[in-house]
Amino acid sequence: MSTVLVVEDSVTQRAMITDLLKGSGLNVTIASDGVEALEKIEGHSPDLVVLDIVMPRMNGYEVCRQIKANPKTQNIPVVMCSSKGEEFDRYWGMKQGADAYIAKPFQPTELVGTVKQLLRG
Repeated sequence: MSTVLVVEDSVTQRAMITDLLKGSGLNVTIASDGVEALEKIEGHSPDLVVLDIVMPRMNGYEVCRQIKANPKTQNIPVVMCSSKGEEFDRYWGMKQGADAYIAKPFQPTELVGTVKQLLRG
């Protein structure tokens, strides 16, 4: 079973994304900010990371850059999931190495479909 790390500082959003992914048969671990996310990834690499951008301590862009710069973690797909939905934000997210970018609010099927597609990739 694939493991997805959900990195989201909003408790409500984190719970919603976790429930969605668990409901589609995935294993989910969580982190509430970027620093915690990198610690978890270092300890046990997930199969995919769903990453918020605006978070305390370290933003999602920086987390994504660090994941993609590390030879041990560079192949982990990253889905940025953020309320920053402008075209520039999407461009900047992809520029940091994100494999997909989903703007909030999103359709549950969009998130689950994207995650499943990247896990198959």
